Amino acid sequence: MRCFTVPVGPCGARLAVYLQDQSEELANAAARPAVLILPGGGYRRCSDREAEPVALAYLAEGYQAFVLRYTVGEGEVFGAAFEDAQCALELLRERAAEWGLAPGRVAVLGFSAGGHLAAALAVMGRARPDALLLGYAVTLPTRLAGKDYISVTKGVTGAVPPAFLFATRNDERVPVRNTLAFACALEKAGVPFEMHIFAEGPHGLALAKPLTANGRAAGVNAAFAQWPALSVGWLKTLWGDLPVGDESSF
Repeated sequence: MRCFTVPVGPCGARLAVYLQDQSEELANAAARPAVLILPGGGYRRCSDREAEPVALAYLAEGYQAFVLRYTVGEGEVFGAAFEDAQCALELLRERAAEWGLAPGRVAVLGFSAGGHLAAALAVMGRARPDALLLGYAVTLPTRLAGKDYISVTKGVTGAVPPAFLFATRNDERVPVRNTLAFACALEKAGVPFEMHIFAEGPHGLALAKPLTANGRAAGVNAAFAQWPALSVGWLKTLWGDLPVGDESSF
């Protein structure tokens, strides 16, 4: 595997790149689907718990993975972060052949504020992903921790790509109505989607396993931890899997 970072956007955002090596024994995986991950953090930081561990989970399923540490900080940073995300997606498409990415199979996955950014990219970006995955995302107009969030729900049209949504019913920080409202907007626009609302769990569960729990028991949730496998299954339904045939040899 090759791991490196490249600068993107006008503010020096960093894109971490995780590429699986080509091999004669992996001939059917020369072009892989890709996932661009936008961690949460309230536009003040990019959460490590929703970054590399998530990338590695998708790598294990045959994806090329990317983590964008977009512009964050004090004041209004959404505009800069949005430009970062657009530039990152454009870069993936420009280097698709070089990085072994399957054309038309680039998903964007965002958590919380990163989910707000991912949804904005899918709703109004000059470049839009081929699939959208949102984890406990902010989608309604709101103010959280001193930051104003524009609505990404009201801009949903049929041009938005198919979406996979997941959240918990009792999320105390980003109420589940954000996910439900986005799902309703997708349904109204005729955009295919799958949604999973888990019964219990605090905000920011990431993979909901000990490796992303930061030592907190509340960060481990066996039910919620199903979402990565569910998302991969949904993407395979959407795009198919890596090709196989009877004539392949080991």
